[in-house]
Amino acid sequence: MKLSDIAQLRLRCQHLASAPLREPVEVVRWLTAVQAQDFYGAKWALGLRLPHMVEADLDAAYNVGAILRTHVLRPTWHFVAPEDIRWLLQLTAPRVHARNGTAYRQTELDEKTRHRCNEILAKALQNGGHLTRHELGEALQKAGIKNAESGRRLTYIVMSAELDGILCSGPRRGNQFTYALLDEWVPPAQERTPDEALAELTRRFFLSHGPATEYDFANWSGLTLADGRTGLDIVQKELEQAEIDGQTYWFSPEIPPEMERPSRAYILSVFDEYFIGYKDRRAIMNAEADALLGNLGNALTYILVLDGQVIGTCRRTLQKNSLTIEVTSYRILTLNEKQALADAAQRFGEFLELQVELVWQ
Repeated sequence: MKLSDIAQLRLRCQHLASAPLREPVEVVRWLTAVQAQDFYGAKWALGLRLPHMVEADLDAAYNVGAILRTHVLRPTWHFVAPEDIRWLLQLTAPRVHARNGTAYRQTELDEKTRHRCNEILAKALQNGGHLTRHELGEALQKAGIKNAESGRRLTYIVMSAELDGILCSGPRRGNQFTYALLDEWVPPAQERTPDEALAELTRRFFLSHGPATEYDFANWSGLTLADGRTGLDIVQKELEQAEIDGQTYWFSPEIPPEMERPSRAYILSVFDEYFIGYKDRRAIMNAEADALLGNLGNALTYILVLDGQVIGTCRRTLQKNSLTIEVTSYRILTLNEKQALADAAQRFGEFLELQVELVWQ
């Protein structure tokens, strides 16, 4: 195996270039956790792997709790499967709490105060309550928690409650997100020991994201490199490995076969697991592209992938009945390559059920 082989194998492992999955929860379960602070971009990440579905189908799945959105792995939102949320939190929440330590101190949220907030939020949500962030803040304020009606303090109160397994995403109310009591919204699931949870997370990452390194896993999971190595010690007999440029890459012994006539081009959210799931991205883009993307900072929202390689960026603009996609390529494209990207843009429009206008910059 060479570095140049990795991109195509990852496309297949992530079900971008292999047989599509059937349901949103299947995609989320396969990838284990799908970064979702950009809710719309995260839905598109699922939609790419569910080509028979449109955005409304994913909204419906979310609103009945078939997929959940919560803080897990790292201090950001992820989609997770209901049966996975508890063991993922048990495994990764301590690390996220530790990373939030400075923010907790700055917002005067010691452990005793956070526990009190958990009790208030649980009471406010009991018996099937679904409350917005603003309504949670009001409940905290009425119960005597100061400066909790909005702002940074409320953000960390709610995140802490998510990490403690008190609350999770509920159905949306119009365009507003709500929260639900986790134990009411999510059915019970089989418990795992710490070693079982670590082994399962390690196994799933390398099966779905491989070929990848232990450094990729530590970066993605939020766990320590030592944890990652312990996980690999447990599951390495279930994986294949290859040495490339002095790095050990781990991957599934049964990589999903490539679908018939797979897409050459993809428009991906910058938070798609194909991009965000790795510490080292040399396998999917060259140094020039890496530098150009880095210069964009928070302005970067969508990337262009052609034959497994990042070759540019794009920006989407939604109108009432149409979608405009502005494309910037880092190199000159052939007519066939432009057509492949036009097909990718068309797929985006079909997902949103909008007419597409493609604009080349």
